[in-house]
Amino acid sequence: MFRFDDGLKVFLHRDPVDFRLGINGLSILVEQATRLNPLDSSLYVFGNRRRDRIKIIGWDGNGFWMFLKRLESDRFVWPDTTDIVKLTVEQLHWLIDGIDIAVVKKHPQRFYSRTS
Repeated sequence: MFRFDDGLKVFLHRDPVDFRLGINGLSILVEQATRLNPLDSSLYVFGNRRRDRIKIIGWDGNGFWMFLKRLESDRFVWPDTTDIVKLTVEQLHWLIDGIDIAVVKKHPQRFYSRTS
């Protein structure tokens, strides 16, 4: 079973992808366009030109998983950066839910050595 654990790495492919591509085509795209290994324990997120569909592929050790979500009347909000975008699992959930991850900012996690 594939789990979206907090330690999972998520990479967002910036450019629109032809959604006729399946697992093989998307994994080759991961290798060639992003120079990443599709066989590591990461998720790779792709969107189509209209941004109404999203595909996610991931390797779980003995096979690929592919997730697809199609929106009926809305669009996914894609970040505007030009480089490879690394997301947290929480940001992936925000993206899937339609939240603009570029404008959402959390409080930084702070570590203190004592309370007084």
